[in-house]
Amino acid sequence: VSTQAQVLYDFTAEPGNNELSVREGETITLTNQNVGGGWIEAKNSRGEVGLVPEDYIEVCSGFQKWLLQRRHAVCVFSTFENNGNDPWAVFDNNASGGVSNNWAAQPEGTETGKTSSNAWHSGGHVHPQAYQGAGNNSNKPVLDYSVGPVWAYPDYQLDCVVADPKKGSKMYGLKSYIEYQVTPTTTNKPVNHRYKHFDWLYERLLDKFGSAIPIPCLPDKQVTGRFEEEFIKMRMERLQGWMSRMCRHPVISSSEVFQLFLSYKDEKDWKTGKRKAEKDETVGVMIFSTIEPEGLPDLDLTEVEQKCEQFNRFTRAMDDGVKDLLTVGNEHWKRCTGPLPKEYQRIGKAFQNLSSVFTSSGYEGEAALTDALTAAGKTYEDIAQMVAEQPKKDLHFLMETNNEYKGLLGCFPDTIGVHKAAIEKVKEGDKLVATGKITTSEKTAMSKRASTMSYALQAEMNHFHSNRIYDYNRVMQQYLEQQVKFYEMIAEKLRNAHSQFTTM
Repeated sequence: VSTQAQVLYDFTAEPGNNELSVREGETITLTNQNVGGGWIEAKNSRGEVGLVPEDYIEVCSGFQKWLLQRRHAVCVFSTFENNGNDPWAVFDNNASGGVSNNWAAQPEGTETGKTSSNAWHSGGHVHPQAYQGAGNNSNKPVLDYSVGPVWAYPDYQLDCVVADPKKGSKMYGLKSYIEYQVTPTTTNKPVNHRYKHFDWLYERLLDKFGSAIPIPCLPDKQVTGRFEEEFIKMRMERLQGWMSRMCRHPVISSSEVFQLFLSYKDEKDWKTGKRKAEKDETVGVMIFSTIEPEGLPDLDLTEVEQKCEQFNRFTRAMDDGVKDLLTVGNEHWKRCTGPLPKEYQRIGKAFQNLSSVFTSSGYEGEAALTDALTAAGKTYEDIAQMVAEQPKKDLHFLMETNNEYKGLLGCFPDTIGVHKAAIEKVKEGDKLVATGKITTSEKTAMSKRASTMSYALQAEMNHFHSNRIYDYNRVMQQYLEQQVKFYEMIAEKLRNAHSQFTTM
């Protein structure tokens, strides 16, 4: 099967350079992907063959073509041909005619993992897992009797550091990019990645785990200003936050594709691993077929539905609360960097103006008063500067954490929608059995799958809650500690100003 690619940008060939002119949106056939130097040989829709910049195209063979199409239209989770070995075929096939019934279709107008913008803060802290499991990488829920099903956590908490951004170029300087150094705690050996590599990882994780685990999207792409120092610093900080959250998750962090991203040996190892990951067919709802709730009884459908609705209500309510805090925080930030410092500056100027008036009286013996008034005025000007700078010291981290959770919570409706669709399918089971469209054993299998999915959802929610409690404890402590320091410094400045006024 020929490998095809979608052209992302117009490219005009230079005369005599064996280059190929292509148009944005055009589908081309790749004839040689090993040219090197940032180029790929391809054939365009007119039958012409030549070289095209690698970064100007996106491969879309097989399942990749579906991924590319999904960016521009509402999609359903991938289904697979039933060869008799698919334990999830009872969900994927229409009993009346073999056509996909799209039971796992996303709500209209949404796209899993991309329903809201978000931001990511730099972690730098190892998260103490609240619930320790069996100490392996089996990716199966295990039962903790105090909180319910939880994922099996590894004995070692993975983390990584995203640092040392460097500007690079390819295609003889025609294409520039920023490359980041990613160092995992498992090997302490850095690997280099561009933003597009992080984006590739996000797509792989979303396709493989998105039905069971909310995968928050990356910080937004930016066309202009992307080489400015402040933007690079902000992006690195948010990529760090995203990677730290992925490292915390026991299923994602132990997955083959995530381990490849953190610890590939060389360019050949990276490309081989990428091709393998892109051919992985255990994606979408198929991920549930790999989960075995060890020693857990099958759940009643009523309990499954109640759990699903409970999580749905909580995540929606938390989403509202997070957005409200972001709105209030943004308004406070604007006030701290805008009108509030100006008010303190006006007070300071008024004190100093009054001091100038007093000085002009010519009365001897009031020098102490005028000096104290002048000092008080300067104190308020200093306070104005402190007020303007303070949000970067405390509110920044609170806002980044809430932006992160806004993005994460934005993924839940799609993930929970998968579970709701499964519940509705099981509810239809009795009717399908009565009309002879499925057998009783198939109905039982459907109920068992829904039970497995519920255990996975409960494990995911327990992971979410443990992280939420940790994150908000940490960020609120940090915020309030900085607020205390801020007001203590203001109090000290005011005490100094107060001490300069004498009483008669």
